[in-house]
Amino acid sequence: MFLMGALLAASLATAAVGILVVLILLSHPPLPVPRTYALVALILASSAVAVYCYGWFSVSTGGPFPELCTSRNDAGADLAAIKQQYWPLRNACVYSDGSTVEYVSMSVTVFVCLLVGAALVSAGTSVYLRKRVRNPSGVIS
Repeated sequence: MFLMGALLAASLATAAVGILVVLILLSHPPLPVPRTYALVALILASSAVAVYCYGWFSVSTGGPFPELCTSRNDAGADLAAIKQQYWPLRNACVYSDGSTVEYVSMSVTVFVCLLVGAALVSAGTSVYLRKRVRNPSGVIS
């Protein structure tokens, strides 16, 4: 739990510092384009980690879904357990008759995947542009 808290704090700080650097760069001469893409990749990746950590804490502290688990299902079986999974972030209500009702946090999962995908694209663009700048002939080996 402490490790996830430290990871959440570090990712929030990294994202905030990255955004602050971008704001400072607006009033100063810009960085070379590959470095700008690398900075954007860092901001997106740290934001993805922060969103995932938020979801992890939400699930580990009972999730955003416990109120959805009723004490009895439609067949009248009692709630036996609530199972949690951390990727994708979800809770499952398990009833005494063996039936399960699962609640998946799609908003967190989709948001994390979009941020990670955008970070990977930005990092790849940064690497491509950096290689292109080093090799002015345009041929990348």
